[in-house]
Amino acid sequence: MFGDMMGMMGKLKETQEKVEATKQRLHTVLLEEKSSDDLIAVTITANRTIKSIAIDDSLLNDKEQLEDLLISTINKAIATATKISEAELAAVAKEGMPNIPGMGSLFK
Repeated sequence: MFGDMMGMMGKLKETQEKVEATKQRLHTVLLEEKSSDDLIAVTITANRTIKSIAIDDSLLNDKEQLEDLLISTINKAIATATKISEAELAAVAKEGMPNIPGMGSLFK
């Protein structure tokens, strides 16, 4: 029984290390979201760090439209990055948990 407990603790530590490595890797995954009219492009990492925003010159004279497009495009970028990040981290956690009684079903 003690050996099983030590094995489970080792498996948990290994899973934690894989989760941390995945988080680091997600810093290098770049995603681009564009507004529906392609006037704004946002580049973001899978860890939800905005790397760049490109704005078409035609929007510089219409502050309200620029603000609206920025908000919607940034929100889409964050939502996409969140889905990718959560899926990647859940996959790593699920991979490390199935052999631990009661824990495998948490990630299904």
